[in-house]
Amino acid sequence: MSKRAILGFIYTLQALEANGGDLSRIEQQYGINVNNLSPDGQIQRALELRIYCDVLPSVEDPLVGLRIGQTMSLAGYGPLIMLLMTCDNAWEAFRTGVRYQALTYLFGELQFEPGEKESKLRLKPAALPKQCHRFLMDRDASGTYQLIRDLQTNIGVDFQPNYIRLPYPKPAEAKHYEERFQCPVEFGGEVAEVGISTDYLATPFPAANKMAFSLYQKQCDSQVLTLQSTANSITQDVRDYLHLFVDNFPSIQEVAAIFGMAERSFRRKLSEEGSAYRSLLDQVRFDKAKHLLNHSNLSIEAIASQLGYTEAAAFIHAFQRWCNQTPAKYRSGSQL
Repeated sequence: MSKRAILGFIYTLQALEANGGDLSRIEQQYGINVNNLSPDGQIQRALELRIYCDVLPSVEDPLVGLRIGQTMSLAGYGPLIMLLMTCDNAWEAFRTGVRYQALTYLFGELQFEPGEKESKLRLKPAALPKQCHRFLMDRDASGTYQLIRDLQTNIGVDFQPNYIRLPYPKPAEAKHYEERFQCPVEFGGEVAEVGISTDYLATPFPAANKMAFSLYQKQCDSQVLTLQSTANSITQDVRDYLHLFVDNFPSIQEVAAIFGMAERSFRRKLSEEGSAYRSLLDQVRFDKAKHLLNHSNLSIEAIASQLGYTEAAAFIHAFQRWCNQTPAKYRSGSQL
């Protein structure tokens, strides 16, 4: 699905502003004033990402995502938090959280893998623009950790992970991550991961209540259906999402995942709207190519690289297919 609840976005923008983020541009460009947003509204994921990409350059603190995750409130999860609290134990809570992850603010696919001695909670990142990848992975890992800690505190259970792994190279500020998570922190790999002792999963929740669980489950199901039913045409949303990337565009499988669909369903949805992923990617590359040719002094080779081509010849061939002339001829004609 391309839309989700707006509350996590509101919390994040307010926290970015508190950490020096300049929100004036988003009010000018998008007509969005964070203080006037309705907390029960929805936002397109592509728009949310685009706004983060616009605001983050004005924030100097490289640990801002880590700090924001620490401040995410349980109230922001609505009936989902009550559903988790009324589970029988941590094992059921993790499984339930994965099932209803569409109601969270995460940018990725949450997975839970039980093991004999150690179990793993994973977040497989969505295809994210480079400028906000670390920020969102930090926010989501820190926020998920905070959710688990707050949830356990409310029901009188102590939780401490065995380790945490984050999906990007080790940063200069690595020591702050172990201070935050109070456990060994590893960097690298393809997913964010939390290692949990399997014995912990059997700990009974004192607030477990099957009747209450059923009630909150119905509320969560209703929210999921609302998000699905309000999903509009995705063609423009996909185009907007692809415009966020430079040099390394996501695959169709990755884009389908960010829109909450299987690849086959994603292809069918685009086809119903008279479009296709390849044609949308070509349109985005063509738009970016024209802009760079008209407004930069970059070489044809450099522009090809920014558009994700490993060879300039492939870019030149594609550009000729798009507008029946070479990039060099287009550039010279635009400068007349």
